[in-house]
Amino acid sequence: MKKSELKAIAAKGEDSHLQFKQDIRNVDALAAEMVAFSNSEGGRILIGFTDAGELKGVPRAEIGRINQLISKSASQHVRSPISPVTENIAVASGRVVIVLTIPKGIDKPYFDRKGMIWLKSGSDKRRVNSKEELRRLFQISNQFHADGLPAKTDLEVLDKLRFRDFLKKFYNRDIPDETQALRKLLQNMNLAVDD
Repeated sequence: MKKSELKAIAAKGEDSHLQFKQDIRNVDALAAEMVAFSNSEGGRILIGFTDAGELKGVPRAEIGRINQLISKSASQHVRSPISPVTENIAVASGRVVIVLTIPKGIDKPYFDRKGMIWLKSGSDKRRVNSKEELRRLFQISNQFHADGLPAKTDLEVLDKLRFRDFLKKFYNRDIPDETQALRKLLQNMNLAVDD
């Protein structure tokens, strides 16, 4: 990323995908920000900008310390660990902006070290406090299905014509001719009891 691209991104201000930090010193606070981005749509933290969006940069001598803090936050203070990406952009003599990109999580919900779940709420973050929100996070990651109960049946009660139409429409697949193959398909779809 070039300095001009960085300035164009920062000119838009903080939002659900962008956060400014002049410096980072608190591992737990950074972990909470990472959790919020991972549980939402992902985003970037620009380290070296004031909250007002003013470009200050951080001294080059601080890059190692900040990167260690980022690594510690992502691997030890977030559950499940995440893999953020950093990029250093030279902005002035001896100063850089660290662009910290946090991907949208695939193993939601993510927790901080204290077991808190955070979501982005505009340019801020907020704790998840309701069971409904927690259920939605589990549903998004396909770990929990709040509004679906398995329907266990057997071949004798199966409406084969409707099932045939369903397979064709949604999976572009023909219904198996063999009884054993049909039974296995129904078991794989969580529609029939195991033998």
